[in-house]
Amino acid sequence: MIERYTRDEMGRIWNEQNRFSLMKKVEVAVASEQAKLKIIPRAAALAIEKKAKFQVTRIRELEQVTKHDVAAFVQNLMESVGEYGKYVHFGLTSSDVIDTAMSLQIFEATELILADIQDLKLSLKKKIKQHATTLCLGRTHGMAAEPTTFGYKMAGFYAELVRCEERLLQAQATAKICKLSGAVGTYSSLPEELEKKVAIKLQLTPETFATQVIPRDRHAQVITALSFVMSFLERLAVELRHLQRTEVSEVIEGFSRGQKGSSAMPHKKNPISSENITGLSRLLRGYLVASHENIALWHERDISHSSVERVIFPDGFILCDYALNRMKTILDGLHVNEKKMLDNLEATQGLVYSSHLLLKLVEKGLTREQAYFHVQRLSHSLGQGDSLKKSVLKDQELKKILKPKEVEDLFQAKRYLKTIQTRLKKLLELKIRKRIL
Repeated sequence: MIERYTRDEMGRIWNEQNRFSLMKKVEVAVASEQAKLKIIPRAAALAIEKKAKFQVTRIRELEQVTKHDVAAFVQNLMESVGEYGKYVHFGLTSSDVIDTAMSLQIFEATELILADIQDLKLSLKKKIKQHATTLCLGRTHGMAAEPTTFGYKMAGFYAELVRCEERLLQAQATAKICKLSGAVGTYSSLPEELEKKVAIKLQLTPETFATQVIPRDRHAQVITALSFVMSFLERLAVELRHLQRTEVSEVIEGFSRGQKGSSAMPHKKNPISSENITGLSRLLRGYLVASHENIALWHERDISHSSVERVIFPDGFILCDYALNRMKTILDGLHVNEKKMLDNLEATQGLVYSSHLLLKLVEKGLTREQAYFHVQRLSHSLGQGDSLKKSVLKDQELKKILKPKEVEDLFQAKRYLKTIQTRLKKLLELKIRKRIL
């Protein structure tokens, strides 16, 4: 994935050259199908297909006069086509081309994000398998709760990433739209049949009911899906940041030769990559609000959405692509301190087994309140060097209820591994819904 990112593929998708290339692709497809429907001469469609060219610099030069980028783009194409140039953009309105081309852009960009997700899933799978039995603390409220394994921790993130993938596939299908219905969406200049044929040619779906633009709830769904990916990445980043804290020290981000954690404190190894992802997630979620505000346009359309989309779509996809790549790098280089995980588990003095002790006492005939009282009484009275197990074995009341062998069995972390292994096996067989294309 690092190779893909360094090639700046996502940046290429959203640069002006590709944007105008896709707009040209739409114009050529429209002309081709118009000729088949005898709307324009066949010679005109062939001339547009073979001769139509543009230069970003020329478009910008023309835009200084037109103050309209699509008009400048069309004029540039017309210049290159010659006598048949008058048939470029025949019967179309700007949004027909802009929105249909943007659908192609979104599809390309989403494909790259989906590839990133596949790579990250592989990294997570590797960590899950490597640490399926690596015992560690499960925590709630930041406090020790019960034993789990590091692989099981990572499995929860894997399941969430699969849900992100499903949402992204749904959003991709929702935004895979061709819109050629004209100025206010009434097909007054071109037949609906043309839109259907061009949609097939471009592997898109005709808009159900457009105004002058593709309704922006479709685009908001895309940004929403990206925000879910970023929130997933932040949740994982926050977990890794916590586990790297000095007093926890269960994982450490990869630290390269020559890297410095602090300008003042040479000992520092800070979770900078995870912190970076946390910050980027905040930024992208800001775009989520903007994408939803773009839905409410005036009447059949205005252009208040346009300036917003020129920022949130390139930035949103580039941020998400970068963050997915960076998280993969974190996971692949992550040092997992298995000994420290066991040390932290032992440092709880056996309190992490309190819930099973509670259940055992209920099984033995105590009411839940009675059992809870005894377990809480012993748990809250532990001193330095004590353990809950020792306290139970020495307690005069509980000695009458529990046999030493039963107590020993309760305070074994490995007893959790059986159900964990079963759950992990099911998770790694998890499949996403059939792709919608």
